[in-house]
Amino acid sequence: MDNLHCVFEYMYRDAGNWKTYGALLLVGGPHGFRETLRGCLEWADLFVAEQVGVPSLYETHLIECDDGPSDLDHAYHEFVDLREATEADLVILKVVGSLDDLIAGMQKAAGHWDVRLSPNYCF
Repeated sequence: MDNLHCVFEYMYRDAGNWKTYGALLLVGGPHGFRETLRGCLEWADLFVAEQVGVPSLYETHLIECDDGPSDLDHAYHEFVDLREATEADLVILKVVGSLDDLIAGMQKAAGHWDVRLSPNYCF
């Protein structure tokens, strides 16, 4: 295993509890940063993907659920886990950035999550 890479696991869960999962391979070790991330999020697990440069899973969710936009949709994605990358992760996933940059973005957004940045925002 490579301690210099980690996987940020997240999902989009609509109000009907239908889930679509995503994973980002990042440079950096995960140890000690799970709680740092949770401290930045709404209710310890929700974030606006578009605000921190995390790819939105919303379009994939609509395809996987064979559904169109509905009143079950919302602007938040959910943090699932931050873990050490496995050998399989290193083969399957492409590095998309660094854990340090993701944490910096989350810390900047903490307490100021802007749902208007999401195309799912309903006003």
